[in-house]
Amino acid sequence: MLVAPQSDPGTSAPLPSGDRPDRPASQAGATLVAVLIVAGALGGYRLFAGGHAAPTAAEKPAALAWSGNSVTVPEHSPVRERLVIAPVAERTFHRDLILPAAVEADPAKLIKVLPPVSGRVTQLKVQLGERVTAGQPLAVLDSPDLGTAYADYDRAKAQLALATKTRDRQRSLLKIGGAADKDVQQAESDYLAAEAELRRAEARLHQIGVDAETTSKSRLVTVLAPMGGSVIELDVGPGAYWNDPTASLMTVADLHTVWVTAGVPEKDTALVAKGQAVDVAFSAYQNEVFHGHVLFVSDVVDTDTRRTKVRIAFDNPDTRLRPGMFANVTFHAPVQRAPVIPASALVLKDDANEVLVETAPWTFEARAVDIAFQQGDDVVLRDGLKPGERVVVKGGVLLGD
Repeated sequence: MLVAPQSDPGTSAPLPSGDRPDRPASQAGATLVAVLIVAGALGGYRLFAGGHAAPTAAEKPAALAWSGNSVTVPEHSPVRERLVIAPVAERTFHRDLILPAAVEADPAKLIKVLPPVSGRVTQLKVQLGERVTAGQPLAVLDSPDLGTAYADYDRAKAQLALATKTRDRQRSLLKIGGAADKDVQQAESDYLAAEAELRRAEARLHQIGVDAETTSKSRLVTVLAPMGGSVIELDVGPGAYWNDPTASLMTVADLHTVWVTAGVPEKDTALVAKGQAVDVAFSAYQNEVFHGHVLFVSDVVDTDTRRTKVRIAFDNPDTRLRPGMFANVTFHAPVQRAPVIPASALVLKDDANEVLVETAPWTFEARAVDIAFQQGDDVVLRDGLKPGERVVVKGGVLLGD
């Protein structure tokens, strides 16, 4: 018997196309609205093959455009509103250079007092800062060398007396034929040598400062002041033994003329010249201003400080100005004209000062500048810009790379 196949109760048989019920119009409209909502939610997304959505960047104008070393600010860039551009000005200015200085003794009127002989200092007759006159005793030394010098003189004197007698005897014998010529010549030579030795011994005693023919052969040596002045350095005390002939006991300086010495930075050397007028204010005399002129500008720059020494001479009859005093020197530089820009125009890059120069409308190029000095908010340039060139004076950092 044939049995008809049973259908699966969990599935429904497909309906013939003619028997499918039509979808209501309201359902189709709802489907369309849902599609539009999803599309709105995706916003800027586009569908690619495979059903994936990718974002699309909003098109915005570039803020800056670079071309080599130049940067251009496009027409619609928001950077334009934040830049201030102005021409480089040229101004006449009078710059006073104010530098610290110190008082020094005039080296031409300063003497280091050296002992004529070695020995022990038994008396010190002056103090530091004391004023002395030429020939005034400064110190007393007990020197064995002085005793030796006296002995050398006495020996040379005796040798000369003997040589004189020998020479006279040989001359007498030569006249009667009792002496040879060579003996007379030898006697003459010995006499000249003895005479030279006596002069040397006598000069040595005069150098020490004693009389060669004195009857008192004391070993005490009195050191006298070589000139009038003030004792500005004292390097010895009573009881000290002094055996270095190159070491000074003290320093005496004539302070009727003093120097005020200042160190000018290398970059400002051109602002100072010989004969230039200066004003000097001393810390000790705050209510006074001393007027002078530059006496000397060194030809050498100190390699350690990178400064040039400049000296001003002052007459000091009452010795009010003393070595070691501090002062401030104002150098009055001549009137100059130079390009000037605001300090806000400077942009620091790699330890160098740069300025953004407008080479074309809204096109700029960085240029290094050499600064002479700054006064307040203005910067005076030595090189790098010319008057009339347009530069960015505010907002230059926005154009950095």
